Formats: sequence, structure tokens, C-alpha cells
Amino acid sequence: MSEHPAATDTLEPQDLLRELEPVVERLLSRHLNHATDWFPHQYVPWGRGRDFEGPLGGEPWDESQSSLPLPVRSALLVGLLTEDNLPSYHHAVAQELGQDGAWGAWLNRWTAEEDRHATAMRAYVHASRCMDPLVLERSRMAQLSRGFTPHHHEDLLANAAYLMVQELGTRVTHRNTGRHSGDPACDQLLSRIAVDENLHMLFYRDLFAAALERWPDQAMCALAEAVTSFRMPGAEMAGFRRLTMHVAVAGIYDQQVHHGEVLQPLLRHLRVWQWPGLSAPGEAARDRIARYVRDLGEAGARFDERRSHLMARQAVSPVLPAS
Repeated sequence: MSEHPAATDTLEPQDLLRELEPVVERLLSRHLNHATDWFPHQYVPWGRGRDFEGPLGGEPWDESQSSLPLPVRSALLVGLLTEDNLPSYHHAVAQELGQDGAWGAWLNRWTAEEDRHATAMRAYVHASRCMDPLVLERSRMAQLSRGFTPHHHEDLLANAAYLMVQELGTRVTHRNTGRHSGDPACDQLLSRIAVDENLHMLFYRDLFAAALERWPDQAMCALAEAVTSFRMPGAEMAGFRRLTMHVAVAGIYDQQVHHGEVLQPLLRHLRVWQWPGLSAPGEAARDRIARYVRDLGEAGARFDERRSHLMARQAVSPVLPAS
């Protein structure tokens, strides 16, 4: 690697790609050494499945066929539609990173693993009849037709920071969804997917840590932007606010979870609060992160106080729009 520029310098995206490629190569090698193959067909309860209405003359879906709690169905729908949009993510990230060298090799591996998640989750949903398959398919078509634009597509470091937070948030969401499901098959599947998401988080976290070591001010500013403007990639899907409210009220993923199980561990690992030698822009960015984290914690506490009231309202709310 070439000699590092001064800490206060701001590098252009192509320079960042070149400087960080050896790090990507190392992290990809580590990922491949730790990742283990698994097979979706082994995690799906096929014995519960039966034909649906249509050309095969099966049984129409009915709400009574689902044994999963409403918040779990909402979490599964959001998670699955998010995974379904993978072609848009791949295209967007490939435009930024390219498809050559270590960056391209990582992108292709990440894509293959994320696609496996969608395959497994959809098979589980169909076999278990936990939600209306017509609504699910129409929602998938709408989501993919809408496409996706990264929130920080012009800032490589902010995008890496975003992915670090998003992958950990996804891991936590899947793990909690399984635990709340009351279905051992759902819990086992989502726990296995969460293992992949954790490895993805470690890749992006350690990539960002390397950038923070080299360009602390630029990286701290990127981190502040990613943290304070964070939204899950499925935020533009139809009904997202209602669905995520179901998830939040149940405690599967809410402001306190995002604060305590996602942001705080990441910021501690990166030693954000102890990072020395920042210039004025870096210090300002760190202060911005601190204010946001404090406000998020306070908002989470207020939400928790309203939880019982919100749970009563949620009890009469449908998980999906009518088909």
C-alpha cells in the first residue's frame, strides 16, 4: 500500500477504493475461512406444505392458517421484501465499487449469501402458510419495481458505515424475530441467517475501522452522516411505517434495541469516544454522533413507557393489506 496521506486529507472515492483494496482482500479471505455452507432446503418445514389455489387446485390461504404472532409476520414480511430487493442493491453497489479485484469478489460473495436468505425465508413462508402468498408476491413485485438507491452512494466511507450498522441491525432483527415466533423451525432458520449477517457486519465493521485508522476525520464525518440519517433499506416499501410499528411494539426491533444492541456496541468497538487527535471537523462529527445517540436513548425510553397502550391498539390491526 502507498504511504498514507495526512489524517486531515479528504480522499476521492477512487483513491479510497485503491487504498482499501488490500484490506478488502484480507477481510474477504477471513470471511471465506469462517463462513460455512448451509442449504435452505434443510431448514424448511416441507411437511407442513400443501398446494395453494390456482392451476394445482389446492386450498386457498386463510388468516386462520397462520400460527405466528402479528409482529413476527410483520418482521418476516419486511425482512423478506428487503432481501428480495437484492438485484437493486447489487447493481447500486457494483456501480460504486466495480466488479473487479477484491471488491468485486466480495460483492459477488455477499450477493450469493444474501440471495440464499430470500430463498430460504420465502420457502418457509409458503410451507408454513404464515402469510397471504398473493399479498407477498404483489408486494415483492412492487418493491423490486421501485428499485433502490443507496443513501450515501457518493460517499464510500459513509456507505461502509451504513452497511456496518444495517447488517448488525438485520442480524438482531432476524434473531429476535425467531425468538418471538414460537415456532422452532422459524427460530432455527432465522438464527442460521443471523450467523451470515453477523459475518457481513464484521466485514464492514473492520473495513470501516481500517478507514478510521487511516483517515480519522474523514471517517468520523462519514460515520456521523451514516448514523444520524440511518434508515433500513426497505424503508420505502408500501406500509413500512405500520409494519415496523408492529415490530417495535413487540420489542423485536425498536429504538432501544437500535440504541443498545446496534449503535452502542459498534461505537464502543470502534473506540469512537476515545479516538485521539481529531481536527475540528472530526470533533464536530463525534459531537453530532453523541447528541444523536443520547436523543435516541431518550426517545427509546419514552416509547417504552407507551408500549402497553400501543400493544392494545396493535391487537386489532391487520398485518398485511387485503389481497
